Amino acid sequence: MIHGLGASEGIAIGKAFVLPNWEWELPDNKIGVGDLALEFERLYEGVKRSKSEIHRMKTEMDEAVGPEESGIFEAHLAILDDPVFMNEIKGIIQRQYKAAEVAVKEAIDHFVTMFDLLDDEYMKERALDIKDVGNRLLKHLLGAPEIMLPTDTQPFILVVRELTPSQLIHLKPDVVLGIVTMVGSPSSHSAIMARAFGIPLVMGVENKLQEPIETGDLLIVDGGAGLLHVKPSADTVLRYSEMRKRQLETRERLQQLAQVPSVTPDGETLVLAANISSVKELDAALSNGAQGVGLFRTEFLYMDRNRFPTEEEQYEVYRTAAEKLQGKPLIIRTLDIGGDKHLDYYEMPEEENPFLGFRAIRFSLSRTDLFKVQLRAILRASAHGNVQIMYPLIASVDEVREANAVLAEAMKELAAEGVPFRSDVPAGVMIEVPAAVAISELLAGEVSFFSIGTNDLVQFTLAVDRMNEQISHLYEPFHPAVLRMLRTVVEAANRHGVQVNVCGELAGDVRAMPIWLGLGIHELSLSAQSILPVKETMLRTYAQESRMLMDEIFRLRTAKEIRERLEKFHAESALAKGNVRP
Repeated sequence: MIHGLGASEGIAIGKAFVLPNWEWELPDNKIGVGDLALEFERLYEGVKRSKSEIHRMKTEMDEAVGPEESGIFEAHLAILDDPVFMNEIKGIIQRQYKAAEVAVKEAIDHFVTMFDLLDDEYMKERALDIKDVGNRLLKHLLGAPEIMLPTDTQPFILVVRELTPSQLIHLKPDVVLGIVTMVGSPSSHSAIMARAFGIPLVMGVENKLQEPIETGDLLIVDGGAGLLHVKPSADTVLRYSEMRKRQLETRERLQQLAQVPSVTPDGETLVLAANISSVKELDAALSNGAQGVGLFRTEFLYMDRNRFPTEEEQYEVYRTAAEKLQGKPLIIRTLDIGGDKHLDYYEMPEEENPFLGFRAIRFSLSRTDLFKVQLRAILRASAHGNVQIMYPLIASVDEVREANAVLAEAMKELAAEGVPFRSDVPAGVMIEVPAAVAISELLAGEVSFFSIGTNDLVQFTLAVDRMNEQISHLYEPFHPAVLRMLRTVVEAANRHGVQVNVCGELAGDVRAMPIWLGLGIHELSLSAQSILPVKETMLRTYAQESRMLMDEIFRLRTAKEIRERLEKFHAESALAKGNVRP
């Protein structure tokens, strides 16, 4: 058993197909002065053909999973238009008299090495994009065939050193059961695309293999746990086959609850909405019974392209989502860039601690021109549905007022232009930092709703970077301090008649259900995959019992005691499974 990085959930069992790792070995050919024009002509023709292929792949991606994910190929086009990258290639040809393919190979190696040396996961992922685009250009310069996956064989598990978006676009989920990569990150473009296709994926196993995987080897991929089994025993295959069967059965059983009202056995309602990053994800959420969108992460409209999205481009996406929801709420979070989320085309300042730096609402308020474009697009979409606006990383009343002032300007402009929009669009804030908790009483007088972002709130409250392996065990969402902060926010909101929603990983943790019911949370916003398991738990959990439990939990002093008490509560509630209405 090999521990890798789980990047896309699911279990796959099948034989391996190992994709060869194409490493270009090129002679360092020199050219004559008279051949310079020919080499530039070859380079430009290679770029032209590469762009044509990428445009075709983008169209295929649009049809397969939607325009948001296809933005990955806009980033690839941007590389071929990047003057820094292209000038590096042309400079090597002109100054060193090297053939176009040699210049391209050297430029790729230069930028990939430079990015790999940076202690920044995002830049390491961009190195893979440069390698992908550069190899496509090399293929055309050398007249080499592209390595293609078999299409006439039995379904297989793909094994590759690193999977590029160009390769992934050709994968078919009915042929490719799962994927294993030697290197890579769960936040890479390829991982995002694998999740969109629903293909189990485990990454980062290179230094953990005792011997190379060969085509034909039997593999088991557990994308949820990040586990890979090579040549597993018959017992292991049987065990995982049963697990996979149970997963499918559970999925089918839970699907029966999709249209069941989200009401506890004693009659209290808890709205279950979805977190989405694209319109494509909305379809899966609605099929699982989502009662709206509690968090539309708009930053993915800005990433993976070579420029800021226009007002019209954003409007089309927001409008489509609003229309699909048919009156259900659509809460759109304004741009939350910075921290671990970057834009290829906008240079963010170097910061000692970017998670505490120039990001989210701070960026938007410093670039009100860009902020207003987004707000105009959201307002225009409000004419097509129940659209709401949410500001991220709020730490002061001043920030809310500044944001609302830009919103008012956008409304004034649209009204003057005769563009339809709702003038009463609700605006709320995310409660993610302790400062927002401390002034929640003041914020409640300024907004229509709160959304508690549990991931950042836990991280900032406990001063724990959960991505730091040495201290990640200290990231404890059931810490008494975290629960007291939740209570403070809810009590302040109740005094002002402000609705409280919860998003983040804790919202999808079934153990936390009595906390939400006990505190009186109005809405949970979850991943599409979490909606039905959480609903099943809610349908057998009594709100009155949860309120009594919370009185007891607030007397406990450690996270361990709280977790144990919650587990005992659920064990007792399991006897009431008959309350789940199919």
